[in-house]
Amino acid sequence: MTLKNLCIPAVYVFSTVLLATSAVAQTHPTTSPSAYGGEVVEEIVARVNDKVISRSDYDRAMRELDQEGRQRGASMQELSASHRDLLRDLIDQQLWLSKGKELNITGETELIKRLNEIRKQYNLETLEDLEKAAREQGVSYEDFKANIRNQIITQEVMRQELGRKIQFTPGEAQRYFEQNKQDYAKQESVKLSEILVSLPAEEDAEKIAVAKAKADDIYARLKAGGDFSQLARSFSDGPTASEGGELGQFKHGALAKLLEDKTFTLKSGEFTEPIRTKQGFIILKVNEHVQGGVPAYKDVQEEVEERLFMSRMAPATREYLTQMREQAFIEIKAGYADSGASAKQTRPIYSAYVPPAAKKKKKVERTRYRETAKSFRQKSGTVPEEKPEVIKKDDKKAQKSAADIASMKPGKKEKIRYGQAPTKTLPAAQSGQVEDAGAPSAASAAAEPENPLEPSNHITSKTRFSSRAKALKAEKQVKGPKVDTMAPAAADADEVAARKAQSA
Repeated sequence: MTLKNLCIPAVYVFSTVLLATSAVAQTHPTTSPSAYGGEVVEEIVARVNDKVISRSDYDRAMRELDQEGRQRGASMQELSASHRDLLRDLIDQQLWLSKGKELNITGETELIKRLNEIRKQYNLETLEDLEKAAREQGVSYEDFKANIRNQIITQEVMRQELGRKIQFTPGEAQRYFEQNKQDYAKQESVKLSEILVSLPAEEDAEKIAVAKAKADDIYARLKAGGDFSQLARSFSDGPTASEGGELGQFKHGALAKLLEDKTFTLKSGEFTEPIRTKQGFIILKVNEHVQGGVPAYKDVQEEVEERLFMSRMAPATREYLTQMREQAFIEIKAGYADSGASAKQTRPIYSAYVPPAAKKKKKVERTRYRETAKSFRQKSGTVPEEKPEVIKKDDKKAQKSAADIASMKPGKKEKIRYGQAPTKTLPAAQSGQVEDAGAPSAASAAAEPENPLEPSNHITSKTRFSSRAKALKAEKQVKGPKVDTMAPAAADADEVAARKAQSA
């Protein structure tokens, strides 16, 4: 079977949460001086992620732990163990709350339900009345709600992260019962209710007779099928009349022998005849008769399943908390110890901020082409062995290796002025080396005729526009007026005579 929907017992949550410290710490000044000249008003015992556990939280949890231990009669060894694990449980609480925040669990809806249940338990009409009652008792209502909310968040995180993963079959539960039968063995007991008809302190036969008659009348009504609790509220003189006469559970030896002999022989639902006691005539009803010995599995099945679930839940919870410790930011003040610390847990290291050193840029002379300065168009980057002395005479920058020069980034494009040769774009020509770039020689130039489509090699002087205009005007005067070749020829004498005849 699966226990996904099984509610984790409040006792286990309480032991895991351990008093669920309030969200707002109550601070109190101390006398320890501060390094900055002031006084420390609150001491931080531990930091857990973005939360802190203050000294006042720790002291308040310690006081509540001692008070709770005294109420349940805890021994000194138990109290000492609780003190040792106190900081561990406070850190566990903050880890549960951090996980709840990560899972978006707020617990607001369940908080309202819990507050309404408490309000009904104390017969209050509104939540405002509950808040007022808390303040009258000196309890902070906000801290009260924070404690309940923390318990709700913790229980929901445990259910989602652990409870859903713990599963077992009915056969496993029954085998667990067979192995732990003696843990379920019970002593015979009875649960009783009473109707008491009191007697006066002095011995008065008449009053005793009246009381006896009243008790007999009540007994007759019970025999006729009357409701025991209702008759107890109406006629009982005992202190339990308002609760329907309920007395509680009694084992062997807890009652007087006369009453024990009368009640332990009855079954559930049966009642005794009126019994004369010092207080008066009493009628006892057995509401429940628990037989001694080991009960049947079906009678304690729910209890067995709950115990089996808790036996697997406890180690799984501690393992899960250890994993959360290893992933969390936890810092504990010197003098305090976390009994649940993990060996793999890392401690935060603080150091002063040191700005990074500025990177020094390497100063290089950038060139346009990734060529070496030692030989133009030399792709291998190696220095020729024919004339090493020529390179030695160059500038000192030419002594760099070919790999360094080849790794230079391309620089800006050189700005070449009109009439000037490039100085940086092209490497300087080496002495004694002439490269044929395809220009014609002097002999070939004399043998071949000049191409009219190519510009002449001789350089002409630069003239102004006014000089060129004068030259064009003189050229027109020498050549004469311009003749239009497309115009028709002039008419001769015959053509003139024909035109006159036609017009007449």
